[in-house]
Amino acid sequence: MNDAQLRPLGRTDLRVSPLCLGGNVFGWTADEDTSFQVLDAFVAGGGAFVDTADSYSMWAEGNHGGESERIIGRWLAARGRPDDLVLATKVSKHPEFQGLSAANVHAAADASRARLGVEAIDLYYAHFDDPDTPLAESARAFSELVDDGRIRYIGLSNHSPARIREWMDICADQGLHAPVCVQPHYNLMERGIEDDLVPLALERGLALLPYFGLARGFLTGKYRTGGPEVDSPRSGAARAYLDDPRSALVLSALDAVAARNGVSPASVALSWLSDRPAVVSVLASARTTDQLTDLLAVNQLRLDEESTDLLSEDSDPGRARVS
Repeated sequence: MNDAQLRPLGRTDLRVSPLCLGGNVFGWTADEDTSFQVLDAFVAGGGAFVDTADSYSMWAEGNHGGESERIIGRWLAARGRPDDLVLATKVSKHPEFQGLSAANVHAAADASRARLGVEAIDLYYAHFDDPDTPLAESARAFSELVDDGRIRYIGLSNHSPARIREWMDICADQGLHAPVCVQPHYNLMERGIEDDLVPLALERGLALLPYFGLARGFLTGKYRTGGPEVDSPRSGAARAYLDDPRSALVLSALDAVAARNGVSPASVALSWLSDRPAVVSVLASARTTDQLTDLLAVNQLRLDEESTDLLSEDSDPGRARVS
């Protein structure tokens, strides 16, 4: 990717592509050979940011966690690491590394580094909040990993704005390395964070890196009332959005903007999200290289003001009317 298209990740020296490739499917719905193909195509298409977690994909039959990291690690060893590639992973849900205690965070980071085959993890997330561990203990543990050179930067995922603010305040008070980004659930159908997390991110200089940017596939446009069934492990969750009174409006707006730009609805949905306040990069995963094509468009596609306004208005959570 042209360096000019890479975006600074908050107040760090990391620069990332507008599309972040999610590794949750590696070792689950994408086997190793297919995962290598997707990763190859992602990098060839200008991608420079890959996200995974130590727990991926423990939910699949026969898996135990760490499968995605191992596949990415073997891909890096086989291909050589691209100079501009940023790697992110997470801790708290692996069966052997539960929670955010200091001992667990340190042990899990070392296990992830070994699976990925890297000396330092670029971006290390607290994947889920751990109410049983004092935030100060977790904050110190992550900061120590930065001091030790085992990770470069800290991120938070699935934490409430109040807990994020508390974590940041602890870091300021104790002189610790603070989180630089937050990974929230955010898309055209899920805009609740605009009321609290987005203002906090803007206030504290936190980069937002949304996941489920395509609403579990609903925003690809494949799910329609009366439409054919879609073969996907997330089809039930995606079709549930059809019960939302905004669904027809949003799909219609996506269709119109997609036709205007000669791209897919998925490309439009991700582009809208990538240009929201405080958003730096959007996560999406691909089970095949064919699926990746529409996702990669977000690296270049920028919507005009009219298109952005249409999508924003028709997805407004307060909107009552339906088409």
